[in-house]
Amino acid sequence: MAKLTVSDLDLKGRRVLMRVDFNVPLENGRVANDKRLRAALPTIQYILEKGGALILMSHLGRPKGKRVPELSLKPCAEALQALLQKPVAFADDCVGPTAESAAGALSSGDVLLLENLRFHKEETDNDEGFSRSLAALGDQYVNDAFGTAHRAHASTAGVTRYISPCAMGLLIEKEIAYLGDALQQPERPFVAILGGAKISGKIDVIDNLLPKVDRLIVGGGMAYTFFKARGLEIGNSLVEADKLDLALSLMEKGGDKLVLPVDCICSDRFDFSARTLGELVPTAVDAIAPDHFGLDIGPETVACFQKIIGDARTVVWNGPMGVFEIDATSAGTYAVANAMAEATRNGAISVIGGGDSAAAVEKAGLADQMTHISTGGGASLEFLEGKELPGVAALTDR
Repeated sequence: MAKLTVSDLDLKGRRVLMRVDFNVPLENGRVANDKRLRAALPTIQYILEKGGALILMSHLGRPKGKRVPELSLKPCAEALQALLQKPVAFADDCVGPTAESAAGALSSGDVLLLENLRFHKEETDNDEGFSRSLAALGDQYVNDAFGTAHRAHASTAGVTRYISPCAMGLLIEKEIAYLGDALQQPERPFVAILGGAKISGKIDVIDNLLPKVDRLIVGGGMAYTFFKARGLEIGNSLVEADKLDLALSLMEKGGDKLVLPVDCICSDRFDFSARTLGELVPTAVDAIAPDHFGLDIGPETVACFQKIIGDARTVVWNGPMGVFEIDATSAGTYAVANAMAEATRNGAISVIGGGDSAAAVEKAGLADQMTHISTGGGASLEFLEGKELPGVAALTDR
């Protein structure tokens, strides 16, 4: 790997400033889901075992540069303390005298969590002075927050100009290994599955993946823009009217590689906010009624997608196949999740690109049956687009 990793560092007696992703849901002042805390544990424990003193920093929510008590990271300090079974100190700011004195008091094996970085707008502005203040807290820097690696913020990019060495943590190393191997040296057949609402968010992904994959499956709301571009009636289904020419060019470029649904689940009534639907009707994609909504892939499409996934040796998935938030129109998404779990059992590499796909796999109880589930939806998407991630690019070269 071209960048330093935490295992390259001499950590003994050093203060290690580490960016983590503790952007977790809070309920009644407590951490409601500690998955992101647990994802950071291997790097945290490695640094402590090697004799480092650890200063953790993260954002939580979008306080927009103001101190919002409900978005304090204090509950994360308490939850992390329970996971580590050792004290975790908390500083009620991330820069300035409070943070400096808390960081200065650390000994080897100690852990300190700083207050929410985004209580200062300088964090997202990638402000030079703020970056310097963060860097002054540690002797070395480790980034293990893959979920924010696509952002050039003070704590992910700016800080690296004022502290050295800068290395990636075990989580980012794992993310890049799986996503990178899937893209650069996949075992074939290599299948990518893209879903979600809009084609506009996935154009660069499709463009980057088409030359690399053996098959590219498209489902979810974005499929209806392709159908419309083919001149089909799509009723009230989701469409991006300004992307029809683009959809046509992608179909021409993709040829047989690009696989679209052949049928869908339709309804004449759909209210997402009230979670209400009319009668669900399996419909061929060339027979959608003018007053119907396409809400999920149909049974013939499920069978087709399952066959392609079953034959694959590497599968990457980003985006649901329908309105999976409503149980009645979640069958297509869960069918893909089950097909990927079965392919994994048969020796395939399965990579879930974060976001809604990760949520669906978790909800289906299949998370432990996938090879890798990315912790960063936006970051994994940009990686699949072939873009450089600023939070990784800023680290010290090997």
